Amino acid sequence: MKTKAKTKAAFRRRQRGSVSIFVAVSLIALLGILGLAVDSGFGYMIKARLDAATDGAVIAAGEAVTRGNNQTEQTNNAQQAATAFFAANYPAGFLGSSVSAGTPSIVFNAGTVTIGMTAQASVPVTFSKVLGFNVLNVSSSSQAIRKTLDMVFVIDNTKSLNTSGVPAAVRSNAVAFLNNFDVTNDRVALMHFAYGTVVDVPFKGNTRGFDRATMTTDINKYTFDGSTNSPEALWNARNQLNTVITQPSSLRVIVFFSDGAPNSFSSFFTTNQSKCNNISTTLASGDGPSGSASGLFSINALSQKLASPCYQNDTSGFVTAMPKWYNAHNVNEQTFPIWPVTSPRVVSNGNATYVNVNRVSRNLLEAMAAAARAEGTYVFTLGYGNELTKPAGPDNELGQDVLKCMANTADSLSRCYNPKQPVGVYCYAATPADLKPCFSQLASQILRISK
Repeated sequence: MKTKAKTKAAFRRRQRGSVSIFVAVSLIALLGILGLAVDSGFGYMIKARLDAATDGAVIAAGEAVTRGNNQTEQTNNAQQAATAFFAANYPAGFLGSSVSAGTPSIVFNAGTVTIGMTAQASVPVTFSKVLGFNVLNVSSSSQAIRKTLDMVFVIDNTKSLNTSGVPAAVRSNAVAFLNNFDVTNDRVALMHFAYGTVVDVPFKGNTRGFDRATMTTDINKYTFDGSTNSPEALWNARNQLNTVITQPSSLRVIVFFSDGAPNSFSSFFTTNQSKCNNISTTLASGDGPSGSASGLFSINALSQKLASPCYQNDTSGFVTAMPKWYNAHNVNEQTFPIWPVTSPRVVSNGNATYVNVNRVSRNLLEAMAAAARAEGTYVFTLGYGNELTKPAGPDNELGQDVLKCMANTADSLSRCYNPKQPVGVYCYAATPADLKPCFSQLASQILRISK
């Protein structure tokens, strides 16, 4: 009996020892699992912060790469911007980690700029040490590709802008706007308009880059005089994009600045003077609530009256007929109808009256903008001054509605908005001080869609 009791007691001691070993092993495993969960959580937070920092850094580099007069300067600016952004958004010692970031890579290739950046972070583990781990390493890699850009910059130089402080604000902010774009890869054309359109700096064919210095000089020489022949300006913008460039970029943009709705247009007009009939000229309707048309003006100068007898203050009886189609650059062109049309504004005959000239100019502008968008071009518009918010013209329209229709904004008139076409941006500047944020907004939007 004693022997059996001793055997049972020994068995129970061995059993208790086995349970203790099992519990100890289980505790180690549980601690390891707990440590892995805790340390993995830290690693996830570090990885998320690292990803955000590198993503933001390449975006910042994409914006900074436009600054500089050559690729060396642009590369330095982009790398500095990326490094600064990364340092500001991944604080030293974040969650006890140490981090190292590689030098951002900037690759220029046929107009496209590819920006890449990698970074690594390591953090000492705590609980996971029981599983043999001492350091947790995480890494991140980000890339941004900046699309090629073809942009036409169109600036209104009409007389209504020639008021205190406005010309200087237009010049300075237009120059600053150009500083947002890449002089070695982006293609930019510049033009200004009033009665006619002057192409200051055309595209250089398919050659990449643009001459910002010459454009700055031209803008600073701008004077402001004449009436608003917006259709002629937009025709020239489309012509630059569609014929001067034969290998278009992945992003095409027209930026159109104006302080009013159009009231003039160009074509071959029939007059009672034979010597005035075989030239393309501009007919203007003025800005008043009623009246008569005036003309004829040159189509390739800011404000240039033709020599007598081809200029009349009142063209009643002088211009005997408007053409049925817009034909300012090709007498046989039949793309944009002038009359008869019933939409969006009725023009039932070819009489060169104030009402007809005003309606034709607005119809043509909206039609040309729609044609540009149908070709995949974004149209961005910037409107200046309170005249845009007041009813004007024979149909008491708001000038800003025309600019919104051009841009195809979601808040434009229902007859204009087409969600199947590129949706642009309209920005309204009520005062000269508002021009700077408006130009900045347009630049930011263009750079955003170029990524």
